[in-house]
Amino acid sequence: MKKFWFICFWSLAALHAHAQFRVEVSGVGMTQIPIAIAAFRGEEQSPQKIAAIVQADLERSGQFKGVESVPGLDESARPDMGVMRQRGADALVAGSISRLADGRFDVRFRLWDVVRNQDLGGQSHAVLSGDLRLAAHRIADFVYERMTGDKGVFSTRISYVTKAGANYNLWVADADGENAQSALSSPEPIISPAWAPNGNQLAYVSFEARKPVVYVHDVATGRRRLVASFKGSNSAPAWSPDGRSIALTLSRDGGSQLYVMDANGGEPKRLMQSPAIDTEPVYTSDGKTIYFVSDRGGSPQIYRVPSNGGNAERVTFTGNYNISPALSPDGKWLAYVSRVNGAFKLHVMDIASGAVSAITETVADENPSFSPNSRLIIYATLLQGKEALMTTTLDGRIKARLAGQSGDIREPDWGPAQK
Repeated sequence: MKKFWFICFWSLAALHAHAQFRVEVSGVGMTQIPIAIAAFRGEEQSPQKIAAIVQADLERSGQFKGVESVPGLDESARPDMGVMRQRGADALVAGSISRLADGRFDVRFRLWDVVRNQDLGGQSHAVLSGDLRLAAHRIADFVYERMTGDKGVFSTRISYVTKAGANYNLWVADADGENAQSALSSPEPIISPAWAPNGNQLAYVSFEARKPVVYVHDVATGRRRLVASFKGSNSAPAWSPDGRSIALTLSRDGGSQLYVMDANGGEPKRLMQSPAIDTEPVYTSDGKTIYFVSDRGGSPQIYRVPSNGGNAERVTFTGNYNISPALSPDGKWLAYVSRVNGAFKLHVMDIASGAVSAITETVADENPSFSPNSRLIIYATLLQGKEALMTTTLDGRIKARLAGQSGDIREPDWGPAQK
């Protein structure tokens, strides 16, 4: 609903912005696996410090805590497990990095279960210098999956929007906020970026036409197509799980209402007839239901409706202002922002039981989006007076700041797992 008012008035405060972040992890999880990540042999000659990236990824997940390793290890020799147990490690990663004749880097590693004295496997990646961070994220994914049984999400991407002076930028970055690349720069506002299920495209709202219209943008090529420029406003695009349809909010027939249209464009189908403002649609992972925000009950609340239309059912009942719904890919959780005593705070609902938890201490939370494995949420907020992107575990115990020096950083969206 906050986006709706932005659509109406679209004025944003001009703040300095930038795109590089550092990771700061805070909080203590109930159970964390102590893991030692040894400095990779040859790492001093590498433009990226692989071990540090892997450790930051794993700690940000809330499932691991780093412990000190010993020097001189690599993937080729079995470590002294007794020494590692004395240091409190349950697992150990050691590896190496070397320059190949063709200029690429050969990154190798091995994971050991220190407690069971087992070799849990390893991998090698021959990559260009620009892909060293991606290689490190893939190592973290391997370790995360072998140790927890869940897929890692460190090699996925996020998108977000910044405003610097009079210029807006749509960024695509690694899941830790680093390696940001500008997908679009514009003197007009860009809002509501949404990843397509294939991870190759972003839908977003642009004001370049002096009104809000929806584009679909190919991230690799930069080519884009205009898919919704109907009379009035065109906003809040959300992809169906199969990538064939986009739900969005249009005011072409009067008030702001929900429609579904082909992702390539065409005539939209109106989902419901309502005198209220309906906006911020989001599909369930099975594509059968759309959650959305409506003030049909007198104040903004989250509802759901069959994706082919029908009767809406109210979902949120706690508080009188609930917006920005996001659904976990496993279908178990609903994240949203609730206004509590004037503060906008991130909440998580167990959809099966309806139990709701407030998981942040900040007061200006925006735009939650789940990681592909449903274990983390990214959101924008104000922290110590500065705009920041944060990740949090679903219980709020572990938070990581993807923090810059300062800037207007908004509208994060977590992309799908890379195939």
